[in-house]
Amino acid sequence: MRCVMCCCLMLLNFGLVARAETPDTAKDAAKDEAKAGFVRLFDGRTLDGWQGDTKHYAVENGVLVCHSEKSLFTRKQYANFVFRFEFKTPPGANNGIGVRTPLKGDAAYAGMEIQILDDGHPKYKGVIQPYQTHGSIYGVVAAKRGFLKPAGQWNREEIVADGSRIRVTLNGRVITDADLGKIDMTIDHQKHPGLHNAKGYLAILGHAKDAVEFRNLRIKELP
Repeated sequence: MRCVMCCCLMLLNFGLVARAETPDTAKDAAKDEAKAGFVRLFDGRTLDGWQGDTKHYAVENGVLVCHSEKSLFTRKQYANFVFRFEFKTPPGANNGIGVRTPLKGDAAYAGMEIQILDDGHPKYKGVIQPYQTHGSIYGVVAAKRGFLKPAGQWNREEIVADGSRIRVTLNGRVITDADLGKIDMTIDHQKHPGLHNAKGYLAILGHAKDAVEFRNLRIKELP
């Protein structure tokens, strides 16, 4: 009897998981986010609302795909916000999210760059520094490792910029949590003049034309 009940419970739990992943549930979650103040940055059809290298960023099957070594910027500047998105990399791919960055200059220094990197790929073994791993504030704060899904799988990420506080959550785990106001010396010992920018553009930072894919990009501005 106990085995039968266990099997029933397992089936019920499976049903709950299956329902949690249905399109209707996803729509409900999107409605909840909209009520909470989130707005879409990508409509799944066009690059409306974006500027920069729009020639080499493409919309493919409702997904934003990078085919560029250059950057794609939002048309609007943001100061404090919660930015949520999903991404998928091919093996060994390198990309980044520019935060509070200007339209010119290297975003990792003129603003700040949150790394997107398939850092478990063999080509990076013994080559990259801790501050270059996925989710790190490039050159400034090293992220915790071990929560990035294998290349070819979708990841969920959230970046919160609230004053001097920057937090990165990957697949439900906080991997970076830093107060930039308390950083006197960067760990790469380079100058990062944009680290304390009050506002700037969000950007997708292409690298080596790696075809990194993005979807469900949405943002909520904070006071």
